[in-house]
Formats: sequence, structure tokens, C-alpha cells
Amino acid sequence: MDSDRPGRAAPDAGGGWTRRARSPFRTVAALAMDGVSAFALGGISGGFAYCAQPGLPRFEVVVCAEVPGMVRTDLGLPLRVTHGLDTLAEADLIIVLPSCRAAPRPSAAVSAALRAAYRREAIIVAFSAGAYLLADARLLDGRRATTHWSLIDGFAARFPQVSVVPEALYVDEGRLITGAGGAACLDVCMHLLRREHGAAVANAVAREMVAAPHRDGDQAQFRDRPVPAEGEKSLTPVIDWLLANLDRPVSIGELAGRALMSERTFNRRFKAVTGTTPYSWLLTRRLERAAELLESTELPVEEVARQVGYNTAAVFRQQFTKRHGVAPRIYRRKFRQK
Repeated sequence: MDSDRPGRAAPDAGGGWTRRARSPFRTVAALAMDGVSAFALGGISGGFAYCAQPGLPRFEVVVCAEVPGMVRTDLGLPLRVTHGLDTLAEADLIIVLPSCRAAPRPSAAVSAALRAAYRREAIIVAFSAGAYLLADARLLDGRRATTHWSLIDGFAARFPQVSVVPEALYVDEGRLITGAGGAACLDVCMHLLRREHGAAVANAVAREMVAAPHRDGDQAQFRDRPVPAEGEKSLTPVIDWLLANLDRPVSIGELAGRALMSERTFNRRFKAVTGTTPYSWLLTRRLERAAELLESTELPVEEVARQVGYNTAAVFRQQFTKRHGVAPRIYRRKFRQK
């Protein structure tokens, strides 16, 4: 058993697992390989740059390469990079950016730098083809991971020791996170801000970026029909009603009735529109709202549980801890707004 497995610290007094005790990340190193995605580079840099407003944490974001100099982007535009692999030895968060290379093979120097960063407890994120670098460095052995849907088969064949989650937007294994690429870069950025700095910070950055504050990692990478057919009923009224009534017990039958659909049609349409099931979507919204209440109010945990639709505080604590890695009271102590 790997004693340094991410997200697995000693059991807490309540018998659950808590994440390792370390300060939330502040320094970010983005590793750019040849053919780096300009979209991902802009999204990651922009996401952390939006934190430069009053009341939000400030981040230092540095782009580095194996060899400093000119790096070609996927758009053919040259990118001048002045920092090398030594940057990975100091950053709290390392992001291996996706590139247009379908199956990159990292050099021994890159693999060694990534392994050393993991040993010193840095958080390492890789998107799309970047996941190959983590797998080649043997950091994903015995762990779950994902990559872009078009690379899944090749990735699984090359790394049979990795448990591949084919449709996930991203997979969080504690200090190792893999993502699908593209817009998933922003999703992971929001997820990390929420996980490490709290819901208030993530929501504020999402508002500035006009982005979704949170999408579940197990949400599908793509939707069968993201745009409703002409004349097709919209689920917006039902979703708006759910958001305004998170404290109420609801059933699929009730939601389908509000949408004027059969349960089977409602389930199919909901997943086509949101990328996930009604139950998973509602669970996420409830736990997001609970995190906001814990950060911004003095309400007892039992009342927070009631306001987000839980009949018992025990079930709420269990699901909140599973989602956030810490119990509600510990979360409140960590992120309570002064």
C-alpha cells in the first residue's frame, strides 16, 4: 500500500478520512510542452488572475518548459517561456497543460521533476494528453484517471495499471487530478479554488469569468444533444424551481410532472442537458449551498442540513465529508468568512 497516496491522511476522530494538513496553494506553475493548447493556457492564467480583486487570495502564476525558450502553441503562435523545470520544485500547484501531441513521451528530466514535486506534497493537475506525462512518471499507478475522450482507448492500452474513468470531466485523487481538456480546464480551476479556498472564493471568480462555479467531475465530457430541438420543452423552469427549493424532498415523478414529461423522458432529457442524472445534480447543488452557509453564517450544522434538504444531520455530515474531504465543522473553521 502506498503510504503517500493523495487525499489519504490518518483517520480523524470520527473514523472518516481528512485531507492532509497543508496551506492552500498560492504559487502555480503551468508546464507547457510543444504544441501547448492556447485555450487552456489562457483559461488557467485568466482564472487565477481574476483573483486579483479585493478580498480574494492572490496567486503567482508562472509558465515553464523543459527548456526555456520559444514554445509553439497549437495555433502555431510562438510563446516565449523564460522559466525551466526548476520552477516545479517550488510551486504549490503544478498544471501540466494539454498539447496537440496525441501521446507524448516525457523525458527522464520531466518525469523526475513531477515525481519530486509529488513527494514534497505539491498538487499536480494534468489535462488531456498531459495525463500521459503523469502516467509515464508512474504517479497514476493503481489510481483513477481520465483524459480526453478521443485519447481514452490509447491511454488505457498504454497504461493498464491505471484505472481509467472514460467519460469523466475530471478525476480528483487528492493531490493528483486529471481532466479531459478544453473547457474542463476551467472546471478544474473552479473545483480547486472551491476545494482549497472555499465556495465564496470560487463563486466570486466564476462571476468575474462568467463561468459555471462548479461542475461535477463525474459529469459526462460531452452531451448527446446539448441544444434542444426546435419546439422541445426547456428544463429551465424545473431547474430554477429546484434551486429555490433545495430544502424540500422531491421525487423524479414530481419533477417530471413539472416538466410535463414522463419520468423516462425527463431522466433522458435532464442528462442530455446537464450531463448528469437528476439525483447527482441535486446532490451537488445541495452540498454547494451547504458549503456557502457554513462559510457565511453561524447556523448550527443541523439547521444547515435542514435548509439543504436533509432529514438527518448524520446523513448530511456523511455526504458532505465524502464530497469535501472534511466534516462540516472542520470546513467551517477553515473557510469561515471573517
